[in-house]
Amino acid sequence: MVKLDKRLQNAGIRQSETSFTVLPLSANRCFFPLRRNVSCSNGAGIQGEGLLVTGRNISVPERCCVTPDLSQGRNASPPTAELKMKEWWIHVGLICIPLVAVYLHIPPPQLSPALQKWHSAGQVFHFRGTKVFYRDSYGALGSSDVVILLHGFPTSSYDWNKIWEPLTQRFHRVIALDFLGFGFSDKPRPHRYSIFEQASVVEALVAHLGLSNQRVNLVSHDYGDTVALELLYRSDQNRTGHLTLNSLCLSNGGLFPETHHPRLLQTLLKDSGILALVLTRLTNYMIFQKGIGDVFGPYTQPTDAEFWDMWTGLRFNDGNLVLDSILQFINQRFQHRERWVGALTSTFIPLHMIYGPLDPVNPHPQFIRRYQQLVQRSTFTILDEHISHYPQLEDPTGFLNAYFNFIHSF
Repeated sequence: MVKLDKRLQNAGIRQSETSFTVLPLSANRCFFPLRRNVSCSNGAGIQGEGLLVTGRNISVPERCCVTPDLSQGRNASPPTAELKMKEWWIHVGLICIPLVAVYLHIPPPQLSPALQKWHSAGQVFHFRGTKVFYRDSYGALGSSDVVILLHGFPTSSYDWNKIWEPLTQRFHRVIALDFLGFGFSDKPRPHRYSIFEQASVVEALVAHLGLSNQRVNLVSHDYGDTVALELLYRSDQNRTGHLTLNSLCLSNGGLFPETHHPRLLQTLLKDSGILALVLTRLTNYMIFQKGIGDVFGPYTQPTDAEFWDMWTGLRFNDGNLVLDSILQFINQRFQHRERWVGALTSTFIPLHMIYGPLDPVNPHPQFIRRYQQLVQRSTFTILDEHISHYPQLEDPTGFLNAYFNFIHSF
């Protein structure tokens, strides 16, 4: 233990009555861990709680670190690690903030030639101030049959591209639309998306095409299944503007809330409030590809081009920003279960279910057992065991065979 000697005083450093231990450190740098009034008469600086004193003109004969004696505090340490950590976070922030800002303004990807062809073959009609995309193809001569295709979440009418041409060879008109908030249709925000509104969109399209008095066949998938059930309810209740249904074919939709298992991201988006606003903006192609890939079978995965077309359809018109609003349909299924399941169980319209049994969203055998138990008037087809949630894309031939067998049965 030594008193601060005259060598430090000569360097211009003064201190109040304190004892220090002198340890080697570096030239022109002295560390004072205690809270003391240390000043430097020759331009030295004071830094931090530990009073790191530096000075260009300090003349100290030997390298020193000035620390208190043991009675003043044994565990004092310089804040070097803390300062470095703060600097590290600053650097991370400076790098990440512009990257996030750039990402949030990334324009949607360009349409592939295949998707561009689909888009060019379509049209739009106006529904309550919004534009709704649809395709309407004339097919088989000598037939008056019309089929309307209702797609699932989060994709678009392009889901039907693999069975489009075969359907035109069987039906006089084949019609598909992108629901509001999906595909090439408008995606208003903020907006309260609902199954009821989407059913009204379908009715408006049928009226727009002059088919209000025409018996139509519905084929639906996933989200489209629930829209179809609302259309079925309105038809059976003879509501104004309702469709005249000839048949209904469902596929892998969450008809029963008790057997439906939404994906984790869907649950987060529909129930997370402000967090959902962040998640929708941070959703990227890799997250999307992983989520969609999980609901396809291991041997029926989409190609890279097909994944990209799905992602492009989602990103068109900033569709990723309305996912949380659209996903309220999961809650609506609970709220209106009696209405929609009741319509399914009481109708006399011909019904059929085409089911991919590897579906993790509507798992086998729970889903199909529940369907058989509640919808006893319906027929059903269970496809090969490796077919999952998108049967019309994973096994288009099996899907078509099942559907044509159903159509020819009545």
